[in-house]
Amino acid sequence: MPDAQTTASATASTVLADLDAVRARTLDLVSHLSTEDLERQIDPILSPLVWDLGHIAAYEDLWLVHRHGGLPLRREDLAALYDAFETPRAVRGELELLDRAQAEAELVAVRERVREVVARRGVGDGTVFEMVLRHELQHTETMLQAMRHADLLPPTLPGPPQLGEGSFISVPAGEHLLGARAEGFAYDNERPAHRVEVPAFRIATRPVTNASWLTFTEGGGYERREWWSDEGWAWKQDDDSTCHPAIRDGHPDAPVCHVSWFEADAFARAHGARLPTEAEWERAATWHQQTVGASAGNVWEWTSTTFSGYPGFVAHPYREYSEVFFDRGYRVLRGGSWATHPRVATTTFRNWDLPQRRQIFAGVRLAHDEEAH
Repeated sequence: MPDAQTTASATASTVLADLDAVRARTLDLVSHLSTEDLERQIDPILSPLVWDLGHIAAYEDLWLVHRHGGLPLRREDLAALYDAFETPRAVRGELELLDRAQAEAELVAVRERVREVVARRGVGDGTVFEMVLRHELQHTETMLQAMRHADLLPPTLPGPPQLGEGSFISVPAGEHLLGARAEGFAYDNERPAHRVEVPAFRIATRPVTNASWLTFTEGGGYERREWWSDEGWAWKQDDDSTCHPAIRDGHPDAPVCHVSWFEADAFARAHGARLPTEAEWERAATWHQQTVGASAGNVWEWTSTTFSGYPGFVAHPYREYSEVFFDRGYRVLRGGSWATHPRVATTTFRNWDLPQRRQIFAGVRLAHDEEAH
C-alpha cells in the first residue's frame, strides 16, 4: 500500500481507497474468530477485541466526521465508552460494549458518514485522515497481541523470519538529526527533529535469537542476581517470571519475542553489553542498510531510553497521545515487528511500554561502547 502524502496533493479517492484497504485488513484479521472469542476479555492488560472495533469506529467519527467535517457525533453515548482514558483496559471486559454485529455495523455507518464529509469538503491536506488510518493499524497490532496471548492468531499470518545470529559493526561518532523532519506525517513525540552528538558505538546487525535466549536461560539467566537491576529482580521475584513459552516454542533462528525490558536489560548485562539508546538505534538504522535498518521490523527492540518529549515538544493534536506518558517509567522501543504495518514502522516512530510488559512483540538488539572493544 503506498504511503499517503500529507500535503495538498492528497486526493479524496486515494485517501478513501487507503482507508478502505486498511478496514478490509482489520476485518480479515478477526474473520476466523468466534463471536465468543471476539467479545471476551482475554487478559486484564488487553482489551476485548470487540472493544477495539468499537474504539476504531468512535475515533474515526470523532476526528473525520465531527472535527474535520463539523457534524455532531453519530452516537454521543459511545464517546466515553470508547475513550481509552475514560475506560482503562482492566475494566473494559465489565462494560456493556457493542457486540460483534453492532460494532461491525458501527464501522460501516461511520465510514458512510466519512464518505459524505469527503464529498462535501474534501480531505484538506490529508493529515487527519492519515492519523486515523495509522491509528487503526496500531490497534490491529494490539489486537494481534491479544490473539497471540490466547493462541488465536490468524492461521495464514506469517511470523518473524528466521534470521540467525549476526555480528557487531562499529558506528563512528558523529552528529545525528534525531526525529521526524517537518515534511510528511509524524506523531508529535517524533518532533521536533533536533541534532544530537552520538559517541562511537558498536551495535548488533541482527536481534538476539531464540537459541541465544535459551542458552541464557539454561545458563542461569533467571537465577543470577548479578545480571539484574534492582527493579528487574523485584519484578522477576514478584511474578516468578521465567522464559516466555513463545521462546521455547519458536524456531531457534527466529528473533526472540515477548521479552520485557527488565529481561532485555539482564540479557545484555549477562553478555557484557547494553541496550542501545534510541539515538544510537536511529543513527544505526540510517547509517548503513546492512545494519539495523536491514533487520528492523521483525520484533520491536527495547532501547535504554526513557520515553519523554524531545526538546521543544508541542502536543498535537491532543496531549493524551504522548505527553501523558512522558517521564513515567515507560521505555522506548524502535523498529516495528512482524505484526506492525510498514506504514507505521518508520525509522523515527517511537513505541513505548512499561518495563515489565511482555505482551508486545518485543525483542533485543545489543550494543557496546566503542572503547570497550
